[in-house]
Amino acid sequence: MRAHIVWDWNGTLFDDIEAVVGASNAAFAELGLPSFSVAEYREWYRVPVIDCYADRLGRMPSTEEWQRMDAVFHEHYTARRDSCGLAVGAMEILRARASQSLLSMYGHDELVPLVRSLGIESHFRRVDGRDGTSGISGKGQYLIRHLAHLGGEVDPAVVVLIGDVPDDAAAAAEAGVRSVLYTGGAGSRRELSRIGVPVADTLAEAVACAEALVA
Repeated sequence: MRAHIVWDWNGTLFDDIEAVVGASNAAFAELGLPSFSVAEYREWYRVPVIDCYADRLGRMPSTEEWQRMDAVFHEHYTARRDSCGLAVGAMEILRARASQSLLSMYGHDELVPLVRSLGIESHFRRVDGRDGTSGISGKGQYLIRHLAHLGGEVDPAVVVLIGDVPDDAAAAAEAGVRSVLYTGGAGSRRELSRIGVPVADTLAEAVACAEALVA
């Protein structure tokens, strides 16, 4: 097991796609928009999310509309989050690996207690979430900082980011490391397959792809 895996959280290790879609549908309802199924959401989703809402509305949402939808999303997501758990096979994979870390754009102050509550914090060399640091925006910049904090512990040549959306692959490319995309989260297989990196339907397959990349 040569690869150091940087895990994404939402939609990758943490199986929360149903909660995300439910919270999104609650936000859509604020503006009278119809709901999505999980499959429809995966085809719709991209970063930045505000552009997705603009597609649905046929215009860019106003500041007040965006703030209202964002607040409703987070309220409903938080209410659903505790019913979510790790993705299938995640615990066994985490226990088996010696070199891995966690990087998420989920808020750091919410991420760390959640990771601890699931009993997996000790499996990571480092856990980082979005903390609003001035001058850092976008997952690529957070990944660069994450790897810098790991310092000499990890050779960048063996780092592979495993995530669930095209933005994860873009972040890895910005940081100069490899990536594998997993179909269990917010990205559709059709969209992920366009990116040009390995795509996996299970976490076990994603790990095998990661190891093959650094072999």
